[in-house]
Amino acid sequence: MVGRAHTPRPAPDAPTSPAKSGLPVARVTLWGLAVVVPLAFLVVFFAWPVLTLVGKGFVADGHLDLGGFGEAFSTPRTWRIVGLTLGQAVLGTAASVLLGVPGAYVLFRCRWPGRGLVRALVTVPFVLPTVVVGVAFRSLLVEGGPLGFLHLDGTFTAIVLALVFFNYTVVVRTVGGLWARLDPRAEQAARALGASSWRAFRTVTLPALAPAIASAASIVFLFCATAFGVVLVLGGLQYGTIETEIWIQTTQFLDLRTASVLSVVQLVVVAAVLLVASRTRARRERALSLGSDRASDRRLRLWGRGPDGTRSALGGDLVPFVVTAVVVVVLLATPLVNLLVRSLHVDGAWSLANYRALGSTGDRGALSVTVWDATWNSVRIALVATAIALVVGGLVALVVSRRPRRRVGRRAVATLDSLFMLPLGVSAVTVGFGFLVTLDRPLGLPVDLRTAGLLVPIAQAVVAVPLVVRTVLPVLRAIDPRLREAASTLGAAPGRVLRTVDVPLAARSLGLAIGFAFAASLGEFGATSFLARPDAATLPVAIFDLIGRPGQGNYGMALAASCVLAALTAVVMLAAEQLRGERDGGEL
Repeated sequence: MVGRAHTPRPAPDAPTSPAKSGLPVARVTLWGLAVVVPLAFLVVFFAWPVLTLVGKGFVADGHLDLGGFGEAFSTPRTWRIVGLTLGQAVLGTAASVLLGVPGAYVLFRCRWPGRGLVRALVTVPFVLPTVVVGVAFRSLLVEGGPLGFLHLDGTFTAIVLALVFFNYTVVVRTVGGLWARLDPRAEQAARALGASSWRAFRTVTLPALAPAIASAASIVFLFCATAFGVVLVLGGLQYGTIETEIWIQTTQFLDLRTASVLSVVQLVVVAAVLLVASRTRARRERALSLGSDRASDRRLRLWGRGPDGTRSALGGDLVPFVVTAVVVVVLLATPLVNLLVRSLHVDGAWSLANYRALGSTGDRGALSVTVWDATWNSVRIALVATAIALVVGGLVALVVSRRPRRRVGRRAVATLDSLFMLPLGVSAVTVGFGFLVTLDRPLGLPVDLRTAGLLVPIAQAVVAVPLVVRTVLPVLRAIDPRLREAASTLGAAPGRVLRTVDVPLAARSLGLAIGFAFAASLGEFGATSFLARPDAATLPVAIFDLIGRPGQGNYGMALAASCVLAALTAVVMLAAEQLRGERDGGEL
């Protein structure tokens, strides 16, 4: 026994027989490709275009010139734009958190009939194209609309409401995923010691949820600060943000200098937010490891007390239920239902005229293609973009899901994770315009990507990759590493380990990742508006063009086209939710 205790064991990666002598080389090659391929994609199709465009604003006559910062920030317009951006981000984040926490409780902590369907429907607004969200709120608030008497059309309040509509599900799913796993016994012990329901929630449950709330707030702030389509449709030029200002300076004034300054400011904000999100996400994962593996669902109690004689930690399930019901019905469902109703109403009567007109190019040739052609273009491009995003994002998630033993390795993995989140916060306009500047003959290759029809799906894939990573990563991190070690010990090559261990366990998250990537590609507008040719316009670009053209017929077509795009997105996400099943993680 003593002799055996001192017998050294072979390292897990060390060859144990001649048949396995090539295994370490194969493993190094596999992981090398898994890192190099995504990094090459990020460098060529994100970092290079963005840095080139930004650099053009700071280079004059071949020399570095930082005077653009002084010129840009010496004008009141720039400070007003920065103030509006931060203001809408702060208010949108605060409202999303305040309304989302009760929703997380009702939809993830409590059990009631129809909960799964409502969860899926609550997810739809997050993946709706921003142009559709803008059109939906504008049709609701415009003069003559159901809420036109509030005179909110074209106001800052309308923008904030639309941002809450868009980001509500981020808080619900992120906080709810953790809340469903919290061990209820800690709260029950506090109640048994005499704490009131509110005190037990404030001192026990809320601190446990704090990392998830902070993580969700960071992500929502990022989305609100970089909103483009919603602000452009609802705010116009009066309530612009850094994102819309970059678009205006680039497309209308051709002022790359000011656009570059604003892009740098946005990059700084994005980097700071991603740093906060990364740290809070790490704290959240440690909290999850301390919780119960079983979901602590409990029946929704609207009246009276439960079997244990106590009421909910929120002072009764009625309050969070009412708040959630009001948000779902009034804020989420009403704009979409009104959009559908107005698309079916022509000259005061019910009619399908707006939908029949989708086979035309609009009044006075507003479009170069029909809306149905634009729909097919969107679907075709989204399929290609989804395939690219799934490969790149899947490799990133695979690498980042590993936890190296060395501190340097852990930092490298965390850095890689943060790098691939940057596309979510960098102006899509900067990416799109950067494509036009740099990809005429990339790396000296004899191909002009600007005319090859590949720029649009590549640009959409750049935006979709972070969503794939955030969806697949939690599942891969939850896999017990001993399963991989056992497969390797039995002689499985690295590729076979992935096929037999990682891929089957991550299959449901892959379905949801495909749904998110496809929906995000369908609705991408910022970069696509730069890159799509008029004869190959996508559906969001066609909708925006119809809104900008005069005529009631064009506006009616925009409403109908928005309904088509919303329905297509909803079907995709409902199918993805069915593939995922009832297992819900904290990530999107």
